[in-house]
Amino acid sequence: MADEIYEALRAMLLDHTIPPGQRINIDSVARELNVSQTPVREALARLESDDLVIKQPLRGYSATELLTVDETDDLFRFRALIEPWMAGRAAEERSAEDLDELIAEIERGRQSLELDLDATYGELSRHDERFHFLIARIARSDFVRDAYTRAHCQLHVYRLTQAAIARRRASREMDSVEDEDGIFDAKGRGVVTIMEHSLIADAIRAGQTHAAAAHMLDHIESARTRLPLDHASLAGPSARVTPT
Repeated sequence: MADEIYEALRAMLLDHTIPPGQRINIDSVARELNVSQTPVREALARLESDDLVIKQPLRGYSATELLTVDETDDLFRFRALIEPWMAGRAAEERSAEDLDELIAEIERGRQSLELDLDATYGELSRHDERFHFLIARIARSDFVRDAYTRAHCQLHVYRLTQAAIARRRASREMDSVEDEDGIFDAKGRGVVTIMEHSLIADAIRAGQTHAAAAHMLDHIESARTRLPLDHASLAGPSARVTPT
């Protein structure tokens, strides 16, 4: 029961049935799911540790907000500093078991492209999170891993921001005569991500420290260049990226 409630709430947050920033009414959720408040509270505690919800004094739980443009810029600067080093270190420290996990994760990412559009958004986000955390673990630096883990909330919220932008684009394009192009664009972004992840993984497997770091930096910069046009349509540098 507890796991089912957790998964149901997680899905509601990821697909924005509960919008970013919205306060979560425990009683309403319990009635909607036809359960008592206890498993809902337990699920929310787990979701807080996943950084999907935030608990505030006298306010209770709210869905995590999406990032502002300025916050996104700061996040990319952080990633450009730490993740290339992590990839290079992973190329030095990787074990046979690590390489098996990398190969398996790349394949999971490829399989996500075969899903329907909405499922692809969610699964690609989960693949991206697993892939980058796997590299952080393979790097075997407690200090850097802890720094990366502390940024987990921001990284996860960034992925929610990407999903919101992708949904908005797909919705706009699919309402036009170019609906197939809209789907191709969304899927195409996933194809690019998997290709870039594969280059990083191949360099790590080959023990190519500099190549792994360079491919990771290219990957981060590539992801950043896909955001400015979306951000430019917002009200200003402090506007939040919100789903429509």
